[in-house]
Amino acid sequence: MSLPDLLVKDEVVDRDAFRSGILQLEHELGQHEQVDCPLKHHFAPGVYAREILLPAGSVVIGKIHRHGHLNIISKGSGFVATEFGRDYFNAPYTFTSEPGTKRAVHAITDVIWTTIHLTEETDLAKIEAQIIAPSYDLLSSDPVAGVLS
Repeated sequence: MSLPDLLVKDEVVDRDAFRSGILQLEHELGQHEQVDCPLKHHFAPGVYAREILLPAGSVVIGKIHRHGHLNIISKGSGFVATEFGRDYFNAPYTFTSEPGTKRAVHAITDVIWTTIHLTEETDLAKIEAQIIAPSYDLLSSDPVAGVLS
C-alpha cells in the first residue's frame, strides 16, 4: 500500500490490509533519512501529554496506541490515516483516537500534535510500555498497572 493509498484513497480498506500496508510503509520510510520531530513532555496529576512537532512536508508513522486518547492539533494542516478512517485536518482540531490506532501522517505545513493519556506514571519508558503496543500481535496484552480507569 503506497502513501497516497493510505492517506487519500476514498475506498474503505479492511483492517488487515491497512495494518499490513502501514507496516510496509513504515519499513520503507525507515530506509531513508529520518526527519527530526522534536518532542515535549507535559505532566499533570494523573495525566501525561506528549507534544510533537511534525515539520512541513514530513511523513510520519506513529506507534500502536493501546487505549483511546485525546489528540489536539494546535497548529498546521495535513492528512492522517488509520484503520478507522482517513481525514484532512486543519488546526485547531481536537478528536479522540480509538484503541489500536497507528497513524500515517503527511504534514502539509508544520504541525503541532499533542496526545493526552491517563497515567499516574512520570517515567517515560514506563509510560511508553503502558500506552504503546510493540506490535499488533501484542495489542491485546495490555499492561494496565498505573493506568487510570
